[in-house]
Amino acid sequence: MTIHRMDNVGIVVDDLDAAIAFFTELGMELEGRMPIEGSWAGSVVGLADMRSEIAMMRIPDGPGRLELAKYHTPEAITPEPEITPANTLGLHRVMFAVDDIEDTLARLRPHGAELVGEVARYEDSYLLCYLRGPSGIILALAEQLG
Repeated sequence: MTIHRMDNVGIVVDDLDAAIAFFTELGMELEGRMPIEGSWAGSVVGLADMRSEIAMMRIPDGPGRLELAKYHTPEAITPEPEITPANTLGLHRVMFAVDDIEDTLARLRPHGAELVGEVARYEDSYLLCYLRGPSGIILALAEQLG
């Protein structure tokens, strides 16, 4: 059995417009936006009477995509605590390689981005950081040095 590709990573958000704006500022493009509902959708995700809206974001000229989902019914569940630490079980973060971490952070801060820790240097190879975006999403950024 062969895996052909990783198609996308799904992220549940509470404000779809804010998440789209955030990831657009990061450099992704909106590929499409549509409602998802009906018995077929509920049977896939295991939620009766499910109604949601998704936005597919893609990396320009690249294979990576994010599926942002806003659940209207049933409403999304907020984890306890709402802001979970980096060692919480489950999907942890999505990492993006960027040209300039400081510029990227400056562009994302008006969209609610906050550093989780600080920008750190790994040897002479990378600048790295974790940041929290809309709906508590954790992103990692990596800037290759030299």
